[in-house]
Amino acid sequence: MVAAMWLVIGVLVLFSAGYLGYSRYLAQFVELDDDRETPAHKYEDGQEYVPAKKPVLLGHHYSSIAGGAPIVGPITAGVVWGWVPALLWIAIGNPLMGSVHDFVSLSASLRHEGKSIGYIIGEYVGERGKNMLLWFAFLTIILVVAVFALVVAIVFNAYPEAATASLIYIGLAVLFGVYLYQLNLSFIPGTIAFVAAMFVGVYVGTLFPVALFEPAARAPAETFVLLGSGGSWLPGAGALGANTAAWVPLILVYGALASALPVWVLLQPRDYLSSFLLYSGVGGALLAIIVGTLGGALGIGAITPSQPLTTQLEPFYGFIGRSGAPLFPLLFITIACGTISGFHSLVSSGTTSKQLNKESDARAIGYGGMLGEGLLATVALITVALVAPEVGGGIGLALPTFATGGGIILTSFGIPTSFGGPFMALVLVSFLLTSTDTAVRLGRYMMEEIVGTPESSVESFAADRYGNAVVQALPAYVLITSGSWLTLWQLFGSANQLLAALALLTATVWLANWSDSKQLISTGGPMVVMVTITTLALLWLALHDNIYAKFLNDAWMADAGAFAMLSAVVQIVLAFTLLYLGLSLVKIGYENIQNAREGTGGAVATDGGEKS
Repeated sequence: MVAAMWLVIGVLVLFSAGYLGYSRYLAQFVELDDDRETPAHKYEDGQEYVPAKKPVLLGHHYSSIAGGAPIVGPITAGVVWGWVPALLWIAIGNPLMGSVHDFVSLSASLRHEGKSIGYIIGEYVGERGKNMLLWFAFLTIILVVAVFALVVAIVFNAYPEAATASLIYIGLAVLFGVYLYQLNLSFIPGTIAFVAAMFVGVYVGTLFPVALFEPAARAPAETFVLLGSGGSWLPGAGALGANTAAWVPLILVYGALASALPVWVLLQPRDYLSSFLLYSGVGGALLAIIVGTLGGALGIGAITPSQPLTTQLEPFYGFIGRSGAPLFPLLFITIACGTISGFHSLVSSGTTSKQLNKESDARAIGYGGMLGEGLLATVALITVALVAPEVGGGIGLALPTFATGGGIILTSFGIPTSFGGPFMALVLVSFLLTSTDTAVRLGRYMMEEIVGTPESSVESFAADRYGNAVVQALPAYVLITSGSWLTLWQLFGSANQLLAALALLTATVWLANWSDSKQLISTGGPMVVMVTITTLALLWLALHDNIYAKFLNDAWMADAGAFAMLSAVVQIVLAFTLLYLGLSLVKIGYENIQNAREGTGGAVATDGGEKS
């Protein structure tokens, strides 16, 4: 057994070196310049382009990128393969790959009027490449919306206290938006008052937990069940449980409505407020691990946790993990967010670049924000290492484990688990709700760029802020209620990581066309690694997990119904579609880079990559 404190210290040392050294080099490399006007100022419209203070935007960006994935992934990987390979992928991959990915995606968007990575690559490789990347991103967004909405529903089922607290903090966020942007009242006193009210909301949640139908077994006995003990008629109730299945459509409706509102109404103020939950949850847990370990070792009762903060999981369960899955390539798609995630490129180039107040803020928000998500992934891995659940629980086990293990860690500060567990559950939900409606908003941006000027009623509906939300929410709902959410996670991870490779490809193309003196290793190296990993992972998902394990398995064929077979076919088609789009784009991008470097083609770019 290893003291959890040493895991924390090791990650902090590597992340600090990355931020102080590598990120400073990257900021000089892309020539960040505060004298250059950012898109937020140049195109300010009060709707999408709105300059934000650095702490406010950091809160939004961090909340948007850090959904449930950096919690579920490390927990699942730790249980299957052991905590050592999971920790190494987070600690090394994040500063060298993930943080670079987020930073260059944000920087490239800054130099292209706050446009998406699809628009950027289209500027250099043409309309076909642009549309291929945008369609890839849009399909990935639907998977993101489905996964995050499901995860929120699972947490609300396991911790009804978090459901109450979440409703309170959303209401407070709307009021805070009015306070800041309509009444123009003082920022610091408002922050103090609303943050305090938000923490009071956590306490209120422990007093008045709310569920729609009968919640999970661990829910408090005093939970208010609004709709009784029925609900078996709900789509997905058989696989998910009635309470979880009931929360899913409400969360999707929330995401759709929130995505259509101006950013000042909910997105900016909510993310700023929730950042205090996130910083206190992640930072508090990291500090509690160190304090609790030292307190236990020194025998200081006041700061001794309720149980020793040492790893209960084995360091390594072998290349073929406890679930029979090979470590390579599946570890690297199981842990996506926390190390490297393509979804982040959509946030960086979709909403964050439209709100950046000055270019130098990109270093802390892009590179530093991803390091912050890596710390969340580290906390998640430690919680499962302390609790050590059995293998096979998947996403349904991972999320309650995070809250339970986090509650144990916070006992180092004398916080009872009856408060610490629900608080950590709310920390998780605050990430997830932000990521859900941000994903829907980003999906609209993707579709707007695909459609361009609508020429038919169908195109108008698809690009409309409300119509597009429906286009995303309905297939996401079908994916969730099919009961195939375990395989949905693998497909999400593969698509997400391949999108990261394509974002790195976009950055590499931009740099190659900017100047022939720009080195391409920082972005091109991680791109090659991610293309290799995701190609093998998608092939494994299609050929092994579906064709071999299902259609060539007589026992499975004998028991499977028509819907299960259809679900498997859809997964196979999606896997090969994503592979085709991804590898085609890699080929097009590579040809453009060759032409740019040989002086035989490519776009002409000056002034930090802006085409002229």
